[in-house]
Amino acid sequence: MMQTPMLSCPLKATNEIDWIAPLKQYIRTTYGDDPERYADECAALNRLRQDMRGAGKDSAAGRDLLYRYYGQLELLDLRFPVDENHIKISFTWSVLSSYSLAYEKASIIFNISAVLSCHAAHQDRNQETMLKVAYHSFQASAGMFTYINENFLHAPSTDLSRDTVKTLIAVMLAQGQEVFLEKQIADGKKVGLMAKLASQAAYLYTQALEGVQDNVAKAIFERVWLLLVQFKTHYMTSLAHYYQALADDDANSHGIAISRLEIAMTLAREAAKVANSFPSSIPATSNLAGDTASILTNMAKTHLTACDEKLQQFNKDNDFIYHQTTPPEAALPAIPKLPAAKPIPVSELYQGQDIHRIVGPDIFQKIVPMAVTESASMYDEEKAKLVRAESERVEIANDEMAASLDYLKLPNSLNILKGGLDQDMAVDSDFRKWCEDFVGHAPFAQDFEQLNSSKSSIHGILDQCQKSLDMEESVCEKMRNKYGAEWTQQPSSRLTSTLRSDIRNYRGAVEEASMSDVQLYSTLRQHESDMEEMRSAGETDEADVLYQRAMIKVGAARKTGGKSPAAEGSLIDDIDDDEKASVTEQIAAVEDLLKKLTLIKREREKVLKDLKEKKAMSQENQLFKTELEKFRPHQQRLLQAQHKQHSLMKELTRTYSDLLSDKRVRQEQNKYEAFSRQRGTVMSKYKKVHQALMDLQAGLERAKNFYSEMKDTVDSLYKNVEGFVGNRKAEGSQLLNQIESGKTSSGASGADREQQRLKEMMDRMSMNPSSSPHQQQQPQPPSRPLHPQQQHSYNNYNPAASPPVTPGYGMQPTPSPYMHQQNYAQQPQHQQPQQQPNYQQHQQPQQPQGYSYNPTSYGMPTSYGMPTSPPAAQNQYFSPPPNQSQGHNQYGQMGQQQQNMLPHGYVPPPPPPGPPPHQQQQQHQQQQGYGQQPQQGYGQQQQQQQQQGQADPWAGLGAWK
Repeated sequence: MMQTPMLSCPLKATNEIDWIAPLKQYIRTTYGDDPERYADECAALNRLRQDMRGAGKDSAAGRDLLYRYYGQLELLDLRFPVDENHIKISFTWSVLSSYSLAYEKASIIFNISAVLSCHAAHQDRNQETMLKVAYHSFQASAGMFTYINENFLHAPSTDLSRDTVKTLIAVMLAQGQEVFLEKQIADGKKVGLMAKLASQAAYLYTQALEGVQDNVAKAIFERVWLLLVQFKTHYMTSLAHYYQALADDDANSHGIAISRLEIAMTLAREAAKVANSFPSSIPATSNLAGDTASILTNMAKTHLTACDEKLQQFNKDNDFIYHQTTPPEAALPAIPKLPAAKPIPVSELYQGQDIHRIVGPDIFQKIVPMAVTESASMYDEEKAKLVRAESERVEIANDEMAASLDYLKLPNSLNILKGGLDQDMAVDSDFRKWCEDFVGHAPFAQDFEQLNSSKSSIHGILDQCQKSLDMEESVCEKMRNKYGAEWTQQPSSRLTSTLRSDIRNYRGAVEEASMSDVQLYSTLRQHESDMEEMRSAGETDEADVLYQRAMIKVGAARKTGGKSPAAEGSLIDDIDDDEKASVTEQIAAVEDLLKKLTLIKREREKVLKDLKEKKAMSQENQLFKTELEKFRPHQQRLLQAQHKQHSLMKELTRTYSDLLSDKRVRQEQNKYEAFSRQRGTVMSKYKKVHQALMDLQAGLERAKNFYSEMKDTVDSLYKNVEGFVGNRKAEGSQLLNQIESGKTSSGASGADREQQRLKEMMDRMSMNPSSSPHQQQQPQPPSRPLHPQQQHSYNNYNPAASPPVTPGYGMQPTPSPYMHQQNYAQQPQHQQPQQQPNYQQHQQPQQPQGYSYNPTSYGMPTSYGMPTSPPAAQNQYFSPPPNQSQGHNQYGQMGQQQQNMLPHGYVPPPPPPGPPPHQQQQQHQQQQGYGQQPQQGYGQQQQQQQQQGQADPWAGLGAWK
């Protein structure tokens, strides 16, 4: 079996201290001796402390150095009180300091355990001798940790806490069990035995796992500890199932063996996962070797291969020979456990001569004889036992007497029988104090008005924030609907999600606060009248009047007669003379018994005090019994007092029962009980009123603080919302200016192109026979330069604006749309297709067939010339139907793409009616004769659309500029 890595506890670090000066000072002041006589002893103890700090962590010599210092501390504790009040030395371990010698001793024991664990973990367990040393050291380390848990109950540091030490005990025992299992596997023992040993090791690692997780979370252990314990938990459990499967196969339980091997395979894979996650660089404080990860990985792979081979073999044998069913995991019996490691006590670790050899002689033997010290210690212990036993008896007797008197309601019930109810009608001190707390308290109405005002202000700010965000989002979306893709501003919903979430959260918080306000107001309404009464009583110093009135209201006064309790008198005044003596004697007898019981209690306490303060005259061993015998009279007196108390209590019970058997006494007792209940009702009522006042004051103070903080918060939110909306307005205004500028430049460019296009159409449709084809190729006069900001593309043309072809020429009147063209060079960057004018609404009425078209009647300018019509043999282009795409063709190429023959005598249709676009109308009035007709053009339509848009309150983002 491969040697697995083992965990070892790191040592606690400590600072250097000085024993010499404090010890000399105590010897001088307490013993009255010359401290220089003990200079060598003080120096020896101080040198032991320094040697202990340099002890090796994995050697037996280091362990002995630590134990020698610990043994001398045990001897020192018998002579010198080392604490904050006597010999004051600050013991610093890790980052915590204490003046307690117990902390120093616990830290030394902890380091002894750590050295033992390191010594065990660094042994080469392939050698039998070293394997036994490791096995013994792990158990000894667990024993030392157990000693810490049993003797140091109040740990000042987390690494000495009971949970941490229990975890270390479990880890050390699990590793000792694992070492023993390694020896059995190496010796080839029976598989059933190895399964039990592995099962116990897995159980111990499972116990340690939870504690290691907690300590890793507290940064006490390194994380690699957790990974290693997780690996060993899976690995040992898998190993237990593996060996148990081999044992089951030997016992002819082949199906169970296969099921266990499958479980072993699953656990081995889990172990492999943990091994693969093990870090390659391991912290030095973990005390693990650098190749731990590779060792764990190889162990998991080797074990997984062995399980797989056995599983294949068992499956094959079962399929061909045994044919046994494979039970589920839940049906498998648990694997028995066999503990092989247990904590070794300190007394067994150092026995006989070993202690004297390691610890050495007592350093301070000269200052106080050791025999005397031991005798004094034994005597004090015996005396302490005696005092504890007598103190327990006295406490039990006092409790019995108090319980009996409380059951009999004595002596209060005697006071009622003797003096009536007048003494209990006085106002209670608590009630008077409650009334005084109401003095000077202003009404709560103003506070609630202030809360409502603050709440309304907060709601108003939140509503304004919500309204601003909604308006901004509405404007943005309307502009997006209007301008389409040209409106590139990001949608508001993505940007305002955090702000809207804050508004919802703040509104919800205010609503929850409102519910609390409602509860406070309900409390006020419920107790308002009682509060006013208590305030008035406190201010006028009439708390007793209010108390008496409340008692009368709940029925404390007698319904018949209406006399006050003071006027009613006592029971003794109301009874006859014959009966008076009997009742008076009984009351006197009860009082006498109560006095005797009180005296017994006082005497018992005095005797116990004398017993505790009594000192022995001699400290010799042979006089222990004699000295302890002198306490016998005290014990006898305490015992007699206890017996006397029992007899007096019996007599008191009998006498008081006879007293209560009287009819008038029972009536008075019932009246007193009723009075007590009514008094409790009054006090409970006004206690609730006083508590309501405290709750209202605290609740209103919390509410004011909450609304003040919430007001600051929503003010900050409002500033954020206003800043966001302002930024969005500025961004939208800039974007709107860009869009409007693009439209202006596009309108100017489109007007020039339309003018050029109409002229080319007129040239192609000319019927002048005198014009030669060469005239169609003559260069066109240059057009007017476009304004640099008025360039735009002109998209579609409605063919209904042109008159149809005359039917007299044998052709159907098919509309001919302009071909789609775009000037990409002059396209603005963020341009959207603009709404085109509908030329169909300007269509001329259809002319009769006799109508002849004369292009010269439109007054074309001479500077442009009038091209002649092409000959009959020349092809003519006609516009395609609307469902065909003819986009992106330049009009300069129209003459080269003619394919159809014109019929003889064809008269081309007139040009589209209406003036050119509005932006260029005044510039071309002298060049286009038909441009002066009153029909509405594209520019006018666009102007109307803009005028219609001005009716929209959101148009133009006027509020943003």
